[in-house]
Amino acid sequence: MSEQFVHPGLKSSDGSLASHYDLGLLDLDGVVYRGKDPVENAVEGISAAVTDGMNISYTTNNSSRDQKTVAAQIASFGLTVTPEQIITSSIAAARMLSHHLPKGSRVLCIGAEHLRTEVRKLGFTLVDDVTEKPQAVIQGWHPQITWQELAQAAFAVEAGAQYFVTNRDLTIPREYGIAPGSGSLVRAVITATGVEPVASAGKPEAAMYDEMRSMYADEGYDLVPTELSLPVGDRLDTDIEAANRGGYDSLVVLTGVADPRQLMLAEPLQRPTYISQDLRGLAQTHHAPEHVGENRYRLGSMVAQYSQGSLIVASLDSAQWHDAISTDTGSSEGADGVRLSTSAGNVALHSLDALRAACALSWSLADRGIDMSSANLPHFASVLDE
Repeated sequence: MSEQFVHPGLKSSDGSLASHYDLGLLDLDGVVYRGKDPVENAVEGISAAVTDGMNISYTTNNSSRDQKTVAAQIASFGLTVTPEQIITSSIAAARMLSHHLPKGSRVLCIGAEHLRTEVRKLGFTLVDDVTEKPQAVIQGWHPQITWQELAQAAFAVEAGAQYFVTNRDLTIPREYGIAPGSGSLVRAVITATGVEPVASAGKPEAAMYDEMRSMYADEGYDLVPTELSLPVGDRLDTDIEAANRGGYDSLVVLTGVADPRQLMLAEPLQRPTYISQDLRGLAQTHHAPEHVGENRYRLGSMVAQYSQGSLIVASLDSAQWHDAISTDTGSSEGADGVRLSTSAGNVALHSLDALRAACALSWSLADRGIDMSSANLPHFASVLDE
């Protein structure tokens, strides 16, 4: 799919994102919270989005905690939330099993009690040992997972059990940094058995977004169209790719895994529609960079240009800009000799508009066959400003 997918590029919004999209599908880890703590500006951003008319739901690849537990944590930040606003990969995984196995099938469940509960709800028989001859293995994540549990999963898969997983996130943001995620543990079983999972319930598949919309409709609301639903995440390879796979627009925030370099080098299937520092971006109007010359994009006062293997970014006042583009030579200088970069090298850029313009240019060049991974890319600060 990634070879065929054509990303439309960054978009402009008609007013704030929250006033344009009816339903926000917010990832949790790295977006709303980081371990026990709220992500910076998350509460402010969500509250402003609700004020602007957006309905908020939460989607998480984390399979270890149930809806009530997650809702309680979000509520502790001062936000109003109900368990029905939350879908986990355990809920999606149990439904996934029902598409592949008849009720009563024996399932070896490697994961938290939440996963076991959701699998049991749909009529499957839980077993704990390979000697009980499970017909399937479903593997999730929880902090106390042991080598013995992973070994049981490997033994069952080797014996012919179908292998399913809740998600394949390699990492998970925690209070003290980035830790191994479910996907890292899945790789251990794959390495031991040589068997890939039949399916994964979590992102980057779009099923979780689709299912959340259905669950929201089950609460008595109209089914929100895909084009009026906005997934929000911090990971390009899960949250954003899932959005693109499902035909959704998306917003990436820079409070978790994704960073400016990843964004500039993103493959089409992992490119977002909008870029923001944090969830305050939900209540802001977004503007798309404008293609203003050969190898050059502009957004506001920020100009990005590619020249001689370097993607460079500058802030120009309107007079300099007018002179610089009067004759576009494709070089790093305009007709009057004004250089278009004062921020190459190790000088950190602090502007979100600079990043947006750089992404638009880098994506355009990559789509034309230029290897941007070997280009000299601009350096951005850890926190960017509007």
